Amino acid sequence: MTEDSNDSLRQRALAYHAGPKPGKLEVRATKPLANGRDLSLAYSPGVAEACLEIKADPAHAESYTGRGNLVAVVTNGTAVLGLGNIGALASKPVMEGKAVLFKKFAGIDCFDIELNESDPEKLADIVCALEPTFGAINLEDIKAPDCFIVEKLCRERMNIPVFHDDQHGTAIVVGAAATNALRLAGKSFADIKVVSTGGGAAGIACLNMLLKLGLKRENVWLCDLDGLVYRGREAGMTPQKAEYAQGDSPASLSDVIEGADLFLGLSGPGVLTREMVARMADRPVVFALANPNPEITPDDVRAVKPDAIIATGRSDFPNQVNNVLCFPFIFRGALDVGASEINDAMQIACIEGIAALARATTSAEAAAAYKGEQLTFGPDYLIPKPFDPRLMGVVASAVAEAAMSSGVAKRPIDDIAAYRAKLNQAVFRSALIMRPVFAAAATTTRRIAFAEGEDERVLRAAQAMLEETTDTPILIGRPDVIEMRAERAGLTIRPRVDFEIVNPENDPRYRDYWGSYHSVMERHGVTPDLARAIMRTNTTAIGAVMVYREEADSLICGTFGQYLWHLKYISQLLARDGLHPVGALSLMILEDGPLFIADTHIHAQPTPEQIAETVIATARHVRRFGIAPKIALCSGSQFGNLDSDSGRRMRAALDILDAMALDFAYEGEMHIDSALDPELRARIFPNSRLEGQANALVFANTDAAGAARNILKMKAGGLEVGPILMGMGNRAHIVTPSITARGLLNISALAGTPVATYG
Repeated sequence: MTEDSNDSLRQRALAYHAGPKPGKLEVRATKPLANGRDLSLAYSPGVAEACLEIKADPAHAESYTGRGNLVAVVTNGTAVLGLGNIGALASKPVMEGKAVLFKKFAGIDCFDIELNESDPEKLADIVCALEPTFGAINLEDIKAPDCFIVEKLCRERMNIPVFHDDQHGTAIVVGAAATNALRLAGKSFADIKVVSTGGGAAGIACLNMLLKLGLKRENVWLCDLDGLVYRGREAGMTPQKAEYAQGDSPASLSDVIEGADLFLGLSGPGVLTREMVARMADRPVVFALANPNPEITPDDVRAVKPDAIIATGRSDFPNQVNNVLCFPFIFRGALDVGASEINDAMQIACIEGIAALARATTSAEAAAAYKGEQLTFGPDYLIPKPFDPRLMGVVASAVAEAAMSSGVAKRPIDDIAAYRAKLNQAVFRSALIMRPVFAAAATTTRRIAFAEGEDERVLRAAQAMLEETTDTPILIGRPDVIEMRAERAGLTIRPRVDFEIVNPENDPRYRDYWGSYHSVMERHGVTPDLARAIMRTNTTAIGAVMVYREEADSLICGTFGQYLWHLKYISQLLARDGLHPVGALSLMILEDGPLFIADTHIHAQPTPEQIAETVIATARHVRRFGIAPKIALCSGSQFGNLDSDSGRRMRAALDILDAMALDFAYEGEMHIDSALDPELRARIFPNSRLEGQANALVFANTDAAGAARNILKMKAGGLEVGPILMGMGNRAHIVTPSITARGLLNISALAGTPVATYG
């Protein structure tokens, strides 16, 4: 990096830590404290009841306090990142950062604890005294060999997991990367020669882990600043290094590198030279993990060994060995089963989960977070990316299962599959609410046509459909483009093998399609020439023709373009047999639960009849999610207090609904705050027929509905499912350009429900 870029990074980093509030952590209450009643429950006298329950049975601490989801990150600041012994106080930004990662990636609460104590035995005493407060301990940035002593004492004396991430976290990620690297190289742990530099905590832990994976101790050559670790050496020796002593005489790294299959570097920059790499075995594995500058750069390795498989500790090179792939999820699994320790079985389960995930198809969420990077298993993609949301479900559940099978789980989980699903729900926010929809869709197999089949989001959704549902995707697009983009995205699906393709440029059904379109539209000004042109260029119209001809059961379109443009062609072909567009319904998944909003796209200024129809359709679709509808008709007028246009239309719609003896709750017209605040509504209109919060808001125009939807998305972190096109019998749905691959999968599940079930 240049001096200017270093200075720029420094300024950005300092600004990040300083504002808008200093530091990276704060404490928030999980219970309300708004009145005297709350206070009496949170503190005296109510808190005594929780205390007495815990006194009677200490296991109740996990039920009545946050201990079961609370980790301490503990350091004395003697070996911080690449900064060395900077002291406890200066290490605090790093420990705060570690706590943020726990929360972000695994939902684990964390306190950072920096201690001014250099004596390892006294440090262990302090950590052990913290056991009543925490569910687990993460030791961090303690120099070797003190870290070995602290960890050993704490593990012996504490009945909660104690994990030194610099040792075991690094070892787990190295183990996963090495597993996949050797798989690609066609080698096995039992047969390889390993040369390692760095006899510190991480280096020793990595070698210990590789032995557990099958590496033979006699095939390990450990070097440090004083050269080869050999029997009888006195300089710089520790008991941990002595375990790996080879031979009886001094030697250098250059002396022992000959024929090495794996170089494991956890030392410093420039330690490994091109000349040394040239003498390694064919297709060597080079893990140059020193930070910030590796033992050798990937370019230097490839200059002499083009077939080498390389990993570093840096994010600007492929295969970054990053502990965040491990520690949040191993703690998540350990905490959830009340593990008394993190043992070998749990660590190996973590390795296997991480390694297997890299070999699976890349998730759409990871691809979106790392745009432009090739995330396909191979020499440049040995381990998953930290923002792959599947890590939680895969790794944490594997760790929990290993804890139970190895006998260290104090709170075993009965159903590991349900636990894995729960973990995924914590990451994929739509998973829980979409479960009834996916269950209903699984009762049949439907053919879902995607108008924009060349879009990468559509390709990822199609892959997910084939993996997770019984439905069949049909993609409209050019086969060579689809195949190229699927391969580039690291997907395994291939056109005409895994799914059907309709090629607008050359399809044998072209004449049939334009003929069908012309027969429907010939009295609406569409000539044969125009019909032919539309069937060559308009993929939405092609998809609608397919549904019309019953060659597909439903169409999904709208990943680009304007909503009403797509609706035009859908209406032309599919608005028949009593079907017509009623409204667009968006489900917004918010922190405190779901909220449905309609009509966001169809009727700019709906009539009272259209509003009533939208309310009825909304209730029908809310029930698809297993939710009892409570619908508020929203307006600028509130229970007749304004003689406005929207108020008059809403009151007229209410009269229409009241005459129908409907079996769901609705009320209006009212403001949004009255819809969502039952106490406010009771003060304004005590005789309201609606109880509790409304869970669906129907607006008097699309401007208001669309504004509410977008505000919730952009400022409240709302996750949208939809829009759902109501009234078309699930024959078509129009999404919006901001939709994700996960959103397309969700809408395909909605489309995958049999037509007879929902309108």
